[in-house]
This record gives sequence, structure tokens and C-alpha cells, in this order.
Amino acid sequence: MDIQFENKGKTPQNSLLHTVKCLGDASTMVEQIFLMIGHSRFFSDFTRDNIQKMTAFMQVYQAEPGEMIIREGDVDDYMLFIIEGRVNIVKTDSHGERRPMTIVGPGSILGEMSMIDGEPRFASCIALENTTFCVLSRDSMVRIIMEEAALGAKILIKLVTLLSERLRDTSSNLLHYLERSEAV
Repeated sequence: MDIQFENKGKTPQNSLLHTVKCLGDASTMVEQIFLMIGHSRFFSDFTRDNIQKMTAFMQVYQAEPGEMIIREGDVDDYMLFIIEGRVNIVKTDSHGERRPMTIVGPGSILGEMSMIDGEPRFASCIALENTTFCVLSRDSMVRIIMEEAALGAKILIKLVTLLSERLRDTSSNLLHYLERSEAV
């Protein structure tokens, strides 16, 4: 069975991963990741065995304060899980100014949209402090689906749920914005 995520003919760059320190195979951090689960709805029903299997397909990195770990507009094929540290998410506006969107910490998932659809990154993510994160690439996700089907299905369901929650939040925020602008 040949499983592929759509990439629309773009070649992933992943160049930013070469600018941050690679700490190696994520399987060395199973305990730390398992402890982080309490901070993450994404991992809320993952067992230690699930985490151990998943980390075998991931790499762990560390970024220093100010280092960019995702750059808006890049075509990359990975998502990441924040284990330690905080990350500032910024979006460039129509005037070319970077606008802060939010700050996230341990348990946060970043970059899942581009990993799935192959489209350019929507926003930039910059480490605010020493930040440790695991990376799951599109190729590794396909390998998980092929080699650990139940775990692959669990991850995909969690990703769909996460994307659905974010879409609902965005739609709700847009509705509130429209209602406020009509009242003015």
C-alpha cells in the first residue's frame, strides 16, 4: 500500500532544522515526553507504549532564544511537539510587519497544517527561551501508518481533531469580529 500526503509538487526545504542543535533520536526522551502529556490535550490518551513507539520515528532538537524553528512561507514537511520552553508565533501583515499571534509552551503542536497539506508555512515560530522539541516528518508519519497502523490511526484522528478545534476557534473569533464591526 502506497500512502502519501499531498505536497503539490513542492520540494520540502527543512533548512531551519539544520540551524538548530539536533539532540538525536527522540526515543531517548520518552520519559520527558510522557511527563509532558499532562500539558497536552493532543497526547491525553496516549500510553507510555504509544509514546515509545512514536518517538522511534522522531528526532529531538533544541533551539536557543531568538532562533526561528518555523519560517513563514517555507515549504517544509514536518510538525513539532514542544517539550520544554516557550515559542512566539508571529505572522507578517500586509505591510510587512511581524505581528504576534500567540505564545505556546510544552505540549503544543506546531506546523501540522504544512506537514499534512504541503502548503507554505502560515506563520513563523521563534524560540523565546531554550526550547526542546521533537520533530515528526511527513515520511516518518507514513512509516508509522505502515508499521504501527493503530498508532498511525490514533495520531491522524488527533490531528483531525486538533485542526477541527482550531477551525472552530477561528470561525468563532471571526464571527465575534464581524459582530463588533457591525456594531460600530
